[in-house]
Amino acid sequence: MTNNDILRRLRYVFDFNDAKMIAIFALVDVDVRRGHIVAWLVKDDDPTFEACKDHMLAAFLNGLIDDKRGRKEGAVRTPEQKLTNNIILMKLKIALDLQSERIIEIAQLAHFTLSAHELSSFMRRPGHRNYRDCKDQVLRKFLMGLQISFRAEDAGIPPSNSPYAKWEG
Repeated sequence: MTNNDILRRLRYVFDFNDAKMIAIFALVDVDVRRGHIVAWLVKDDDPTFEACKDHMLAAFLNGLIDDKRGRKEGAVRTPEQKLTNNIILMKLKIALDLQSERIIEIAQLAHFTLSAHELSSFMRRPGHRNYRDCKDQVLRKFLMGLQISFRAEDAGIPPSNSPYAKWEG
């Protein structure tokens, strides 16, 4: 998955408009203009398309953490210069305050089976003997599960039956 794909999916999942996305970047002191947002979100074959760099997606995810969980005292998080699917999954876990069981449930919403052991291996530091790379398929299915849980009505599920209705709003 590209950073642009991830940004598009997160925007859709959380129903963010351009102003909200700019505000999320601003939470981590990154100045982004509407033109950047538009260029990152257009289709890849559009002449105005611009690739979203790793440090910009990392800044957005850090801002999402601050937006969803509140800003911690002290210095602003420095965005990573190089992102991996493992880091993206970890940042989403932190932003949404998800426990392992919830992540597994979210993956199951997208008809993807993820074991607790597999998930644990994605959350470890590189170099740990049980570390595993999170493949694109895993991240894609997790994001699809988030979409189903946050935008249940788009999946044909009444909002009151959404397992994550408490997060909506």
